[in-house]
Amino acid sequence: MKKVEQPTIFNEQLLVDACSIIANARTAAVHSVDYNRVMMYWHLGRRFFEEEQQGKERADYGARLIRGLAERLEPEYGSGFGIRQLEQSRKFYRLYPIAHTLYAQLNWSQYKLLISIDDIDKREYYQLEAVNQGWTKRELERQIHSQLWERLCLSNDKEAVLAVARKQRIPESPQEIIKDPMTLEFLGLEKQSKFYETDLEQAIINHLQDFLLEMGNGFTFVRRQRRITLDDKEFFVDLVLYNRLLRCFVLVDLKIGELTHKISVAPDVRKLL
Repeated sequence: MKKVEQPTIFNEQLLVDACSIIANARTAAVHSVDYNRVMMYWHLGRRFFEEEQQGKERADYGARLIRGLAERLEPEYGSGFGIRQLEQSRKFYRLYPIAHTLYAQLNWSQYKLLISIDDIDKREYYQLEAVNQGWTKRELERQIHSQLWERLCLSNDKEAVLAVARKQRIPESPQEIIKDPMTLEFLGLEKQSKFYETDLEQAIINHLQDFLLEMGNGFTFVRRQRRITLDDKEFFVDLVLYNRLLRCFVLVDLKIGELTHKISVAPDVRKLL
């Protein structure tokens, strides 16, 4: 008798759950590797520091010690153990001497960016925001190079900026979140000799994630080109955003040249959206 094969059964939810389990496990594995790499450099840095503490704290001794070790480690283990990396591990330990204060969410590439910052408050701010906002190494690097800390401190007290990053207080005004000025080099428009407001709007939509990151914390995109009527006059809002920290909508009107009019916002913008 010929055996009849039973038809396969497909369960959509089971597939979704299985994919989620696999993705979470892979992410956890990557984070585990990243954290162990961070701890490896921390332990190397501590060992270098302990060696130098044996009555030999001279800078030339430390440099020769690391150079000699790198000459033997790099051929065996690769460029991750060259002179520069070993010097960074020593500096890493000196800036973070307590192991349990290290964040598992940050990898070695991110910590290398952080230890290059001499100002303690500035370094703490970028460290906390990298964890709070889930910044990648590329995003953290961009925020440092675009001087996010300095721009926020132009219109805010640095202790207030740090308090928000530490989650000790909630922002109370747009000035605490929105940067002034903003840096939009990622749009790529500076390479064009001339562009229009529609070009600017489309470039923002094409780079929406970067734009929301540059706007500040807590922003989400709602819609574009929303028609509203104020005082019997019709306007089109280029971009409508919402900020969950300020609990308000943010209307963005893009202008290439000088502003020619000013819009007064109605008491309850939610009714217009």
